[in-house]
Amino acid sequence: MFKRIPTLAFLLVAMLGYSQVHAETVHVDIKKFKFTPQQLTINVGDTVVWTNREKRQYHSVWFKELGDVEPDYFFPDETYQRTFKLAGSFNYLCGPHPKMMGIIIVK
Repeated sequence: MFKRIPTLAFLLVAMLGYSQVHAETVHVDIKKFKFTPQQLTINVGDTVVWTNREKRQYHSVWFKELGDVEPDYFFPDETYQRTFKLAGSFNYLCGPHPKMMGIIIVK
């Protein structure tokens, strides 16, 4: 029975390492007051990077429904990123432009 514990521990560590190694970085562009893509499906552990592609406008990526404080604004050619550690659907918006909305679906 005790011989199985190291094997199970090894498998658990290997599985955790596998999921972290294979986490992806996915990109969302912000241009013309839109998040593109507006809806994105990713896996647990993936990171989303939003890039402001506007010429002169600042934006934010605010997960208001989660109770998050609005993050700092970011300006043209700057980025904001977030790693998703839990499965679920996460709505977000741009604080200064609340009609700009998106959703991240994490599986």
